[in-house]
Amino acid sequence: MNNRKLLILFLAFSLLNHCSFDTKTGIWGDGKKEKKRIAKLEKQQKTVLKVEKIYSSDRFFNKEILLEKEIKLSKVKNNSSWIMSNLNYKNFTGNLYLTGVDNIYLKKKVGKDKFSNYQNVTPLLVLKNNIIFSDDNGTIFKINDLGKIIWKKNIYSKAYKRVYKNLNISIFENNIYVADNIGFVYSISLDNGNLIWIKNHEIPIKSDIKVFNSKIFLINQDNKIFCLNTKDGSLIWNILSISSFIKSQNLLSLAITQDGHLIAITSSADIFKIKADSGDVIWSRNTADSLYANATDFFTSSGITINNDNIVFSSGSNIFSLKLSTGETNWKQEVSSTSTPIISDQNVFIVSDHGYFIILDANTGEIISSSNILKVLKRKKQETKITGFIMGSNKIYSMTSNGFLIVSSAVTGIPEYYKKIGGQNISPLIINDGKLYLLTEKSKILVLN
Repeated sequence: MNNRKLLILFLAFSLLNHCSFDTKTGIWGDGKKEKKRIAKLEKQQKTVLKVEKIYSSDRFFNKEILLEKEIKLSKVKNNSSWIMSNLNYKNFTGNLYLTGVDNIYLKKKVGKDKFSNYQNVTPLLVLKNNIIFSDDNGTIFKINDLGKIIWKKNIYSKAYKRVYKNLNISIFENNIYVADNIGFVYSISLDNGNLIWIKNHEIPIKSDIKVFNSKIFLINQDNKIFCLNTKDGSLIWNILSISSFIKSQNLLSLAITQDGHLIAITSSADIFKIKADSGDVIWSRNTADSLYANATDFFTSSGITINNDNIVFSSGSNIFSLKLSTGETNWKQEVSSTSTPIISDQNVFIVSDHGYFIILDANTGEIISSSNILKVLKRKKQETKITGFIMGSNKIYSMTSNGFLIVSSAVTGIPEYYKKIGGQNISPLIINDGKLYLLTEKSKILVLN
């Protein structure tokens, strides 16, 4: 690591560790201390961008492996709502019903795009033909399937206008629950957007939000896993885990098991199984490659997928399958993706950030096939990355950072064609009621069927 990198790491570390909320000046705290904190938060965001621009890893999977066995897929299922990140508590999407992507059902710009250098990862939610999402200014929108705004809500004071806002949202019992990268957690009405309660939790939230049995589960920037009451946002329990030197820039994953336990992964590559009611740790283990102090400085992970008694997820440069009951390793393979693995029948499907569509045996971790799907693009357009993928009616739909949707066969692993979308997606792809939903840059909603 050269001196420039070390300097930027030191600056980022200093900013992250000196950023705190002033609880004495109220929820918005327009006093001198809060204004100073907001200024530091702005500098922190700019510093993280500089770190991301100079950092890259040469450790990534880049082999093509021909398919030599028949791939069987589970039956196609139609879902009528998408009310949380990764569809459900287990983050198990599977083979979803999709009519296709030939037609544009809806294309409309809604909201602002003030911070174009940041990649928003806010989920799109769909319920009863209504779409719920947020822009990077922190405004939450509820629109109908024709793009008409039903209501919009922004709870932030003017003091935060220069701060990029990444909101993570989930719907539970007719309310929307929100956690942001500033440190606020709040609840608004699904019907009209009215604020129900708001809490300042002082440290930016760095995870998906899961709401289960009237409890909200989150992980903050310092790797504190905590549980809140949906009624008023009061703290029920929290777990302090090891904090990493430089905070993870992708969202950390949460999942809920069939018997109501919480599975969580932190930016120190620690994965936990926790009793959701009490916060007692059932088991924990570390999935980092190295024991060196900086092994998790730029840690990335995928969403956690629960399949029967197994957990499948990417951590660093590897994908793991662990036993849900004990945390023991079933298998480990040196391939990875920051998007959530998809499991269908006895297969695990991932598309690496560098464009390799990989099919693994769910029982052994053996790589069955691997294809560089970026080759389907014109040569000048192949210098890009995959920002998300999803399975729809036996095909894998992968979105690139330069605005292409690549369609591959989930049975053969071969890319078939691509479609120019016109902007990179800034939210995970979702499929609902036979349609593919994207939120692209410039805050544009795109629905394909």
